[in-house]
Amino acid sequence: MRTTTLLTAALVLGVTGRTLAQTTDPTENTDAPFVRNIRPDRPGQTVTTSMLRPGQFQIEAGTLRRMPGSGPATSYSTGLLRVGFWNHMELRLTQNYLAAQPRSVLESTPVAAAGMAPLTVGAKWLASREQDSRSQVVFLTELTLPNTGDKSMNIAKPVASARALVSQQIGTRYGLEANLGFTQSGFTAADTKVGQFLYTLALNGPLGNKFGFFAEGYGSGRGTYAYGATAGLNWRPLPGLRIDAAAGRSLSGPSLTTLGGGVSIRLPQ
Repeated sequence: MRTTTLLTAALVLGVTGRTLAQTTDPTENTDAPFVRNIRPDRPGQTVTTSMLRPGQFQIEAGTLRRMPGSGPATSYSTGLLRVGFWNHMELRLTQNYLAAQPRSVLESTPVAAAGMAPLTVGAKWLASREQDSRSQVVFLTELTLPNTGDKSMNIAKPVASARALVSQQIGTRYGLEANLGFTQSGFTAADTKVGQFLYTLALNGPLGNKFGFFAEGYGSGRGTYAYGATAGLNWRPLPGLRIDAAAGRSLSGPSLTTLGGGVSIRLPQ
């Protein structure tokens, strides 16, 4: 039921956004807060349709604490560099860091993986006719590279992923955003058959002039899906600066709670 509801909503939003993106005049929308203010690709699973202009860059950094129902908690630091490029394209570099867990007193206990995760390179591509329209369609492609992080975090094959990103602005300050994506490790037909799907649906908006909220539901898997939800608050002292805090919870499968926070800055503002 959750799969049908979320996926149907994402597809409807995608069809509506694609149609409206071709008929809406973006010049009437460039001063809307939803467009003008910074919209990072954090802290949840949903990647926004927001794209940087040529010459702009944006840094997004944060930390995430994952607390399973059983077993030790883990802490991740996340870093993303976004650079606006010409021809309605945005280039991206992502790298995460997994903090080392306390060593067990038992010598037979294996040392858990820790350190820098493999580097991910990617790009956003505008599919709509115009940038900053009320309805937006963007494609995101990413590739995670082997041998670009610590040995304990290395991957055997490149990991490729692609997403369709859709947003529908509501008024001048609220927005619905949906993602539909696919990820696979390696490039063979056998790799594709075990690739994983991801879909998300998120709502974000203001709480006064400087504060805002974010809430999403998502599912991932293939055949059998895992579901979760994330909600958070953010503070934006400047149009190009945002500080956020969020909490997440698994809705199926093993119990998992997440807590995180971070900061994002866009220059020029």
